[in-house]
Amino acid sequence: MTAGMVVVGYDGSEDAGHAVEWAARTAGALGAELCIVHAVGLLEHAGLAGAAAVDGAPALTRATEAGLDRSRVEWRVEDGDPCTALLRAAERGQESGAIVLLVVGSRGSGGHAGTVLGSTSLELAEHSHVPVTIVPPRHRPRRQA
Repeated sequence: MTAGMVVVGYDGSEDAGHAVEWAARTAGALGAELCIVHAVGLLEHAGLAGAAAVDGAPALTRATEAGLDRSRVEWRVEDGDPCTALLRAAERGQESGAIVLLVVGSRGSGGHAGTVLGSTSLELAEHSHVPVTIVPPRHRPRRQA
């Protein structure tokens, strides 16, 4: 039985990289494992996604540079849309007896300028049965009161 698992979504975006760093520091503080999940849909499988395949090496590097031992980090590629893939990974963690936390960046690579949250983070917040942390961008401008 695993004491805890932090599941973080990674799509190669800067926001996702920042979320990986936050998730790694949190996993370290909790003595938990870190599972970095990249969702691969039908278009990406067919090579039609319009973007290069996401390499997990940068995410693994960011996790270890944030202080988490590499032996406690898993890179997982999941079929499906990001929300379904992350919920599936969290469910597997719960089935193993782990306390699970889901982590995502506020917007991924498909984010639209001017939006605060992306569709995946909103959908996770609505459908998750485990706590969800939405990590804001590192350099979000502060609103003037």
